[in-house]
Amino acid sequence: MNRFKITELGKDVFWLRDAEREHLVRVLRLSPGDLVVGYDNTGKEYTSVIVKIEDKSVTCRILSTDQPDVEAHTSVFMVAGLSKGEKMDWVIQKGTELGMAGLIPLRAKRSIVHIEGKKARDRVVRWQKISSEASKQSHRVQEPEISEVCDWKDLKALLPEDTQWLIPYEEEKSQRLSTVLGMMNGKHPIAVIIGPEGGFEETEVAWARENLGAQSVSLGPRILRTETAALAALTMVLGYFGDLG
Repeated sequence: MNRFKITELGKDVFWLRDAEREHLVRVLRLSPGDLVVGYDNTGKEYTSVIVKIEDKSVTCRILSTDQPDVEAHTSVFMVAGLSKGEKMDWVIQKGTELGMAGLIPLRAKRSIVHIEGKKARDRVVRWQKISSEASKQSHRVQEPEISEVCDWKDLKALLPEDTQWLIPYEEEKSQRLSTVLGMMNGKHPIAVIIGPEGGFEETEVAWARENLGAQSVSLGPRILRTETAALAALTMVLGYFGDLG
C-alpha cells in the first residue's frame, strides 16, 4: 500500500493536504475506497481507507493502528561537514534508509561549499524532503530531522546532554571504531562527526575532544570519501548495537 505522512490526525480519521494530497491525487490517481497507510512521526502507522477527496484535502478513515518495530533501538545522529555536489543528498537518503535518527549539516574549515541565510534554509528544506521520501520508501515511521546548518559551537545544544560523540579521523592510529563501540552505551544517543572533502583540520578534532568529549577513531587503513565514511560509520554503529545484520 502507498504510504503518506499525515497532515492532521483525528480520533478515527486523518487528513492529507498540500504535497501529500497532490501526490495521492495527481501522481498515484487514487480514489475513494482505496487503501493507504499513514504515519505521523510518533512511531505509529495507520492502515486506512480513502473516504473523501476535496480540493485541498483528502480524508482517510482509520481501519487499524500499528506500532511496527522498524526504528533503530540506538539513536545514531550524523554530523556531516558540508560537501559539494550531491554528496549530502546521498548521505541523507541512504542514511535514512539505514536508520539514522537525524543529520546536522556542519560548516567545517575545509568545506568547499559555503551557504548562509536563505540559501542555507532552502537547502535544508530540500534535504528534509529527501529524508521524507526515503522514510516512505524504507517504511520508517519516524523521519530523521535535518537540522539547520550550524557551526562547531552550536553542536552541543542540538543533541541530548547524554550524547556520546565519535569523530572518525584519518590521522587516528591507535583507536579503531569497533574497539571504542565496546565502551559505549547503546541506550544513549551516539553522534558521528564526519568531515567534508579533505577531512578535518587537527584543531577541529582537538576542539571536538575538548568541548564534546568526542573520541577520535579510525575506520580502517584506507582513506574514504566523505559520503562513504558517513555511511560506513553509520552501518558499523547500528550493526554493532544489533539494528543491522
